[in-house]
Amino acid sequence: MLFLRIYLLAGLVAHKAVWEILKRRPQSLQPRAPRSLFVQLVKVVKVAILLGIALQTFLPDILPLSSEPFMLRLAGALIYTAGLLIAIRGRTELGINWSDIETAKVLSDQSVVSSGLYRLIRHPIYVGDLIMLFGLELALNSWLVFGVLLLMPVVLRQAIREEEKLIRSLPGYEAYCASTKRFIPFIV
Repeated sequence: MLFLRIYLLAGLVAHKAVWEILKRRPQSLQPRAPRSLFVQLVKVVKVAILLGIALQTFLPDILPLSSEPFMLRLAGALIYTAGLLIAIRGRTELGINWSDIETAKVLSDQSVVSSGLYRLIRHPIYVGDLIMLFGLELALNSWLVFGVLLLMPVVLRQAIREEEKLIRSLPGYEAYCASTKRFIPFIV
């Protein structure tokens, strides 16, 4: 069980490290405008959630889903790994076209990414993150797995807002939307 918890924590650290390393690429270094209080608050909340999830990996099971969780933990670890790989691959494929969720903007040199995972779906990072969190909560035998389901409408709303902004500002994005699905290849 300790190995599983270390594995889950290591995946969270790897996920965060990829984001931090990729957003510091020389191509993406732009002069920053002062951050609004709202943006600062969102960043603090994101860090608090990440720290809470990281802490959860070492807490004992509280009101566990199952009294015999071996298969649940195994399935959760596999789902977690798939989500982690999807999110990281989506982020690396997006490259310099990515911007923070709270300061989302269309960059002057941004282009439509329509290869790799983006050939199949428009939001592999969101999909990967949701799958990863779902798997993590299963692996931890936690009822918070149902909390991940509550995040889905929030993620959908954010994806729609981003798409509306990109359609208005990024040439070719509307055609890209017409040829791909938002979250699940060939379905949704």
